[in-house]
Amino acid sequence: MSLRFALLSFCLLLAACDGGLNQENYSRLKPGMLRSEVEQMLGKPAECSGALGFSSCTWGDQRTFISIQFGGDKVLMFSGQGLR
Repeated sequence: MSLRFALLSFCLLLAACDGGLNQENYSRLKPGMLRSEVEQMLGKPAECSGALGFSSCTWGDQRTFISIQFGGDKVLMFSGQGLR
């Protein structure tokens, strides 16, 4: 029984370590969301760049990622790849 509990706990811990980078959170993204709402859901981005009030931020790596384009502080558009 104890081994089963330990295994279940480990699996739940692994699922929580994705930093929010999953299909469920991707489907919650909407144009117009505030950047603070996105960061609360996904965490801090791995990379951001931008100019003139527009920015593009990426969460994840080359295989599994969510990329979001912001105008000011609001989501304009987004894309994702390799999400489960």
